[in-house]
Amino acid sequence: MKKALIVTTNFPRWPGDPHSPWLVDLLSLLRGQGWEIEILAPSYAGLRSQRIFDMTVHRFRYAPARWETLTHEEGAPNKIRQNPLYLLLLPSYLLAGMLAAWQVGRDGGFDVIHVHWPVPQGLLGWVARLAGGGRLVTTFYGADLVMSQRFSFVRPFLRAFVQSCADVAAISSYTARELAASTGAQARLIPYGISLPADDGSWPAEPGLILTVGRLIARKGQAYLVEAMPLLAAAGHADAHLVIVGEGPERPRLEALIRALGLSERVTLTGRISDEALQDYYKTCQIFVLPAIVDDTGDTEMLGMVSLEAMRYRKPVVATSVGGIADIVQDNVTGLLVQQRDPGALAVAIHNLLNDPSRATELGDAGYQFAHDHFSWPSVLAQTLSLYGET
Repeated sequence: MKKALIVTTNFPRWPGDPHSPWLVDLLSLLRGQGWEIEILAPSYAGLRSQRIFDMTVHRFRYAPARWETLTHEEGAPNKIRQNPLYLLLLPSYLLAGMLAAWQVGRDGGFDVIHVHWPVPQGLLGWVARLAGGGRLVTTFYGADLVMSQRFSFVRPFLRAFVQSCADVAAISSYTARELAASTGAQARLIPYGISLPADDGSWPAEPGLILTVGRLIARKGQAYLVEAMPLLAAAGHADAHLVIVGEGPERPRLEALIRALGLSERVTLTGRISDEALQDYYKTCQIFVLPAIVDDTGDTEMLGMVSLEAMRYRKPVVATSVGGIADIVQDNVTGLLVQQRDPGALAVAIHNLLNDPSRATELGDAGYQFAHDHFSWPSVLAQTLSLYGET
């Protein structure tokens, strides 16, 4: 049996944990193709190595339990930006991670070592391969490249790491272009995969329900969508209701903005909700909106997975033209694209779809077909097996 070691900054801590469920799905499919999978990931709050999803997860401890919060809940780059003291955990994180990588790589006999989020996990991949060999491959998601733009010392590491890999993947054409500009590497595109529900067309929308989903952080741009709501009311859609699903540090700012604009009855902040409740919102919304921006640090949406989730249920999507979003939302083909940081443009696009149900249906159907053709699991699995050297 072939063996792969997955090196990642986060992995679900328990069944139902919202972190990277797509990765669990992909690894399950790889196991169905005859691959034995083990995972190397950091601990969180004292969590030790475990057997979960029928896979062994090697958790490395790097600090006292109450301080082991560099990863999970929110991306490490965001945590470091909000509280630079998190940088003090990096030396112990790297030392503990490399020690664990040596032990796991030496004992595992892996055919493939697949590094996700190469900064800083690439160091762990190097050590694991040095200890036991194997085909080293990696996937870039974009945060690594943002860090290399902010911190020049990261760039030489990225270039050296990419040159040492047998193959390289990126989740979007935007990420691939940024990677090529930073390192010269030409990456294959392997996006996230999704499971499509039965195509029975039985997802009637609640009139005027507008949905957005994502962590409440600056680059998600929810504030601009909130500011679009009074403009929608002025255009004749006073009954439109916005639901924002997610939690994060921007919540106080959003709550204050909602109060200031008198939108308490027309905008709902749900916080974190169950998967079942989230799917119900996707099914019943009339329009899905992804108002992402390029934030002040240069970070942005590298693909826009939530748009795909909406397309699963044939919902028309309005999104901003930043990052990798255009890989999914093609303007006037699979959705509508507008400029970032522009509440007026968001309001116009939403207004047009609310006023033209046939056009909204047409875009929803096109989005569903596009998701089926380009992001279904058989396609993603085939590309991943090719990354692993299988033809």
